[in-house]
Amino acid sequence: MDVKAQVEVEKAVQILKLLGDKTRLSMMKLLQNNECCVCELVEIYKASQPAISQHLRKLRDIELVSERRKGHWIFYSLNKGNSYYQFVLDILDSLPSEDERLKELEKQGLRISCC
Repeated sequence: MDVKAQVEVEKAVQILKLLGDKTRLSMMKLLQNNECCVCELVEIYKASQPAISQHLRKLRDIELVSERRKGHWIFYSLNKGNSYYQFVLDILDSLPSEDERLKELEKQGLRISCC
């Protein structure tokens, strides 16, 4: 029997509020299968570094994303160890891929340009 883990209502509300922002939702979909540096996200979303960092901070604060440091740079990805990972994954799996944004960044020669 396949039993899905239940999510507390308050935690679900918190997650859904964060994912209710178009940029954060798109960012989460992108990070589902990719690891990205802040500089890449700045270029993809045509937003300032502080704005992207604020989005990531909010997602990191509830541990939806994880970070990996390499020198001065921080790379972000979806936190697969989060106890609400499956809940988030179910939402993200219903969305179209965002991978084309990274392919476009690569074509422009800007993929991981800061590292």
